[in-house]
Amino acid sequence: MRLDDLYAQPGLTLSVEFFPPKTDKGDENLFSEIEIIKRLKPAFCSVTYGAGGSTREKTVDLVDRIHRQCALEVMCHLTVVGQSKAEARAVLDKLKQKGIENLLALGGDPPQGVSEWKPHPDGFHYAVELVREANSRGGFAVAVAGFPEVHPRALSRASDLRYLQEKVDAGAAAVITQLFFDNEDYYSFVEDVRKLGVTVPIVPGVLPVLSASQIRRFVSLCGSKIPAKLESELSKVENDDDAAVQMGIEYASRQCEDLVQFGVPGFHFYSLNKSRSVAAVCDNLGL
Repeated sequence: MRLDDLYAQPGLTLSVEFFPPKTDKGDENLFSEIEIIKRLKPAFCSVTYGAGGSTREKTVDLVDRIHRQCALEVMCHLTVVGQSKAEARAVLDKLKQKGIENLLALGGDPPQGVSEWKPHPDGFHYAVELVREANSRGGFAVAVAGFPEVHPRALSRASDLRYLQEKVDAGAAAVITQLFFDNEDYYSFVEDVRKLGVTVPIVPGVLPVLSASQIRRFVSLCGSKIPAKLESELSKVENDDDAAVQMGIEYASRQCEDLVQFGVPGFHFYSLNKSRSVAAVCDNLGL
């Protein structure tokens, strides 16, 4: 089922994000976690593309396997960086052949060890071009990323919002946000986006904390911030990952409860290939 149809259904639309494991053991573990996630009845799951497009083949193969083996709808990430137009088009062709209807069009992160973001010399330059390319082929529903705290490479909040509007005008069916820990950032973002006339679902991306050091690394990479309330909680579990997981479940549950009251269309959980926290948050919400 396409994203636009999934988000048109009543109730909260749940989705869960995975990344391609690097080993056969990692694959085995992931599919064990997916079996647990399936009990939550997610509308779809998504698979990341890797920095610099580094997991292109593995991502497409994993998307296909989850779709066939687990009988789940899947959204495949597709990035600008690290591949030519011909390579991106080949991925779109392969996905279409395999019956994958949903995409997340992204600029993407530069390869590991490279600080400056550069498009492929023979590639697309912006995610909006991927949206147009996918839509021109027909059969795809395309989501795009939104940044409640502004994209790290954006010149300004206003330019970031205009670029998001351009992606939606190009045919994006939904906006899925970068992770955030202060709901006020999401609320302000939604208000600003709606003022531009954007009406598609704006889905909050939620990451339950798994460890203090990990979350500090993530926010440094994506430009999100750690609010004072969360910082206080992290300081208590700095060297205790088990306690950090429980704290992360409790924090994400409170965050999601508030978001439900706001009227969000659903949640996109960044699972980091683990089911425990996502399942616990959903249980706390009665989902």
